[in-house]
Amino acid sequence: MSSPANDPTPPSVSGPVEFAMAPALRARLLGTGLVTVGAVVVGGVLVTWVTGLPTAFVVGLLALAAIGVVTLGVLVGVRHWVLRLDADGYRVRVLRPEARSARWSDVLDLQASTQNGNRCVVLRLRDGRTTTLPVDLFEGTAARLTEALTEHLDRGHGYRRLR
Repeated sequence: MSSPANDPTPPSVSGPVEFAMAPALRARLLGTGLVTVGAVVVGGVLVTWVTGLPTAFVVGLLALAAIGVVTLGVLVGVRHWVLRLDADGYRVRVLRPEARSARWSDVLDLQASTQNGNRCVVLRLRDGRTTTLPVDLFEGTAARLTEALTEHLDRGHGYRRLR
């Protein structure tokens, strides 16, 4: 039996690392959604006033608006992960990359690029697909995201970095 210090296998990742959407982007989406709901309510009230619809229409519209605001708050206001890295691979939600998930052994390399003026990290897969991640979309710094991706990719390929 070998001791942990002499074990040639890389240490397992203690748990998944999750990256959520940047708070500024969440706030912008939430604000845009609230303005849209408000515009629909104002438009509905104006249509009701001009056409003489019953006030029950406005009450129903306000109830739908309240449900919409609560739903918007749950979907955008609460911190949900967009990128999850674990010992086996990665998974992407919300974004629509070519490859939404892959095992680390399927990732060929990691590249930095700029696409449409946005700083991105591109994970190229062995089968030719890619996962493009705009680094400013995620909370934290670009360096933290790149470091976590590099560390998981190295572990997935069995590499060890000296510190």
